[in-house]
Amino acid sequence: MPQSKSALLEVRSLSKRFPGVQALSNISLSIAAGESVAVIGENGAGKSTLMKILAGIQSQDTGQILIDGKQVRISSPREAQEFGIALIHQELNLCDNLDVGANIFLGREPRTLGFINHTEIYKRSEEVLKQVGLDVSPNTLTSELPIGKQQLIEIAKSLSANARLIIMDEPTSSLSTKEVGALFEVIKNLKAQGVSIVYISHRLGEVIEVADRVVAMRDGEYSGELTTKEITHDNMVRLMIGRELDEFYARVSHTPGEVVLKVDQVQVPGNAQHKISFQVRAGEIVGVAGLVGAGRTELVQVLFGFDRALGGTVHVCGKRIALKSTRDAIQAGMFLVPEDRKQHGLIIEMMVRENISLPGLARHATAGMVDQAYEIKNADEMIKKLGVKTPNQEQITQFLSGGNQQKVVIAKWLSLGPKVLLLDEPTRGIDIGAKHEIYEMMEDLAKRGVAILFVSSEMEEVIGMSDRTLVMHEGQIAGELSRDQLNEESIMQLATGQQLITN
Repeated sequence: MPQSKSALLEVRSLSKRFPGVQALSNISLSIAAGESVAVIGENGAGKSTLMKILAGIQSQDTGQILIDGKQVRISSPREAQEFGIALIHQELNLCDNLDVGANIFLGREPRTLGFINHTEIYKRSEEVLKQVGLDVSPNTLTSELPIGKQQLIEIAKSLSANARLIIMDEPTSSLSTKEVGALFEVIKNLKAQGVSIVYISHRLGEVIEVADRVVAMRDGEYSGELTTKEITHDNMVRLMIGRELDEFYARVSHTPGEVVLKVDQVQVPGNAQHKISFQVRAGEIVGVAGLVGAGRTELVQVLFGFDRALGGTVHVCGKRIALKSTRDAIQAGMFLVPEDRKQHGLIIEMMVRENISLPGLARHATAGMVDQAYEIKNADEMIKKLGVKTPNQEQITQFLSGGNQQKVVIAKWLSLGPKVLLLDEPTRGIDIGAKHEIYEMMEDLAKRGVAILFVSSEMEEVIGMSDRTLVMHEGQIAGELSRDQLNEESIMQLATGQQLITN
């Protein structure tokens, strides 16, 4: 690929191999000073390996890295820092028991006569905090700040080390819409100061918003590049997966059946002043939209018995469900794929087979002993059915990609034959190909008569997959939109508490 004459960073024919896997193959990349370059690709495309090499966490086998036209070897994170390269991980690396200033200069504390100079730390911290537009005192305890401000502290930390190139790995995965807007403004200001940005995200709408240029990777190789004018959703998908997705959202129009889930006057903890009522029919996919804090996750957690409702009733297939615990929901055939799959959906230290079979063990036990034949057969069927990419059933779940971990969460419920499937942010943090596979799975379940209620913060996903959408605002359902009413404007009107204006 062509290299920029004024590139701050150049990567030439970089390759990296792990046992049995060619992670990178002859990758080339250039980034100019003050440029924002998005690197996109499915999980396993090689993005993380490339970034770890640039950050000094891993070393390349072959190829060259040049900074300001001079070849360098980055053999440690400290060397990367000395070259002006900073990597901000998706999981923030801050010590929440320290104050902001201490975090910014951790390991690089200015000293006077051998003692840490706190006055200097706070003075210099104020300077870099101002650069990222963060109005907090350097002596504020980090744990007291929301995740969005902690993200900006990470950027300030990079600037304090004179970073010229900041790599941001899924930086908005835990941010609210307002915090995302603030981050984009910071990126714009950093570019104006000559700082370069490498932006990695599965959220293609964000890439369109923030990138000057897009570089796509597929199977460890360079698969194409888009200039600013060429950056569109369809073009990015084509480069990432190597084919067109004429129908990305797998929806087929069909008539729903009888009411499977009936929610009547349910009061959710934290918003008990509101009474929520709605229905979901067999074969229907109903989206739940709304801004962060609208009460969407709280609603599905009550329906699953994770939290106790303060009032109202829930019926599944005409039978009233007590919902005193998750056991009540499971016995009724109502299952939840939670927003945080690692914390609430999986035991990541266990094998894939064990995670898939765990909810059904009691149904297939003999004298209290696990039926291993069932466990192996069930796991094999679910792995094949959902296309879980794993070396074998014994693979430890934490070593799967995010998309495949999500498939394991779904697989454990599918093996029990769901009547109602509750999905909370089902495609968060997974790549474009895995998203499409989950959409196909949702459509297949709907065809088989499963009632699906899904929460999503991705407007395009809600519009693409919903037969109907319930829009929540401040703990209540502000309105319902049929498929022919679904558009971003109507969803946002209801999500912000406005009356729906129709033409």
